[in-house]
Amino acid sequence: MTRLFPSSQSGQLVNLDRLDAVLAVENVDALVASSPENVTYASGYWALSQWIRRGPQTYVVIPRKAQDRSAVVASTALLDLLADQDVWVPNLRRFGYFQMDRAAGLLSSLDEKLLGFFGLPDDGTPLEALAMALTDAGVAKARIAIDELGLLPGDWEHLQDLLPNATLVPGSGLFRTIRAIKTPEEINRLRYVAQAAEHAIQAALAEARSDITEIEMARAFHRKTVESDCQPVLGCIGFGPRSAMPNVQPSDARLVEGDLIRFDVGGRFKHYRADIARVAVFGEPSAKIKSYHRALHRGVQAALEMIKPGVKAADVFARAVDITRREGINHFARSHVGHGIGIDGYDLPDLTPTSPDIIEAGMVMCVEAPYYEIGWGGLQVEDTVVVRDDGIETFMITDGRLRVSP
Repeated sequence: MTRLFPSSQSGQLVNLDRLDAVLAVENVDALVASSPENVTYASGYWALSQWIRRGPQTYVVIPRKAQDRSAVVASTALLDLLADQDVWVPNLRRFGYFQMDRAAGLLSSLDEKLLGFFGLPDDGTPLEALAMALTDAGVAKARIAIDELGLLPGDWEHLQDLLPNATLVPGSGLFRTIRAIKTPEEINRLRYVAQAAEHAIQAALAEARSDITEIEMARAFHRKTVESDCQPVLGCIGFGPRSAMPNVQPSDARLVEGDLIRFDVGGRFKHYRADIARVAVFGEPSAKIKSYHRALHRGVQAALEMIKPGVKAADVFARAVDITRREGINHFARSHVGHGIGIDGYDLPDLTPTSPDIIEAGMVMCVEAPYYEIGWGGLQVEDTVVVRDDGIETFMITDGRLRVSP
């Protein structure tokens, strides 16, 4: 294994202190990322083919308390991305054939770096390269947690054959536990993308007029998202009765006086996700809209007021549901009132009635109270916050109250 990257933690996403602590509790000597989110989280490496289709393999090996022996195991066909990105894992193994030619004359530093990568030995198959990386890391006979979500059928058994003296255990759950506490860099990205989504909602509502279609309003939302250097991901935008569809996709339905406009939306900024919800009314809202939305808003606010380190996630759920019922929707019922968010849209904690999760400082979560009534409409308030030692810091620039448009 060859050390090819600078020893730097600038812009690092992975929470190495938490990783070491979690692996120690689980008696695990090394952790292997294989799914797209965990590969990027563990290394900073965004492997294009992994993110756009199932099957292509990329791995990151992180030994406990020996991060200098961490390694990216990458396809030769994607080495250009590896050379062009801010990757903090110091070592590389490559696998597979890919043809690139070289021009005569001077080369840029990027070109030189890429040529260095191509000069490494081809380790054969992805799993053979992974086994070599684990051997280099000194854990070929140790207890290794493998993120099973990115593996293909039969890969687990094949890797065990290649490392007969290793003990392999599932690792995707460990990654989810580690990712629950965000680093400062992660928090900055999440704050930015949440606020970008709010600005995009405002830009979309500025287009509200009689007969505008859901698709046209969605186009305005996504345009602003892209202008904010974010990628469109989530765009549930529905008018009137269609707003009651939890996963509504914009259609040719046209906006008319009195319609609800429900946004459950977000984007991705440097791999990190937003998921927020806001509701507006085109024209004067009915008494029911005002009453129900106020109840939902109070439910979310009550949940946010109690969030701090040490609080049970299940108690947050109970509080949100109880206050929403007291404030005007006495039949309100939910399976959850929120979730963590990060490089994945659903991180820990899970705000459910049976959740075992305990709130910790550094968690970033979406707290929400949606209400869907078929034939009438949908209402939803969803805020994103980070947990601090004494409570929360909200990422939102609006307070979630009902908007009247225009």
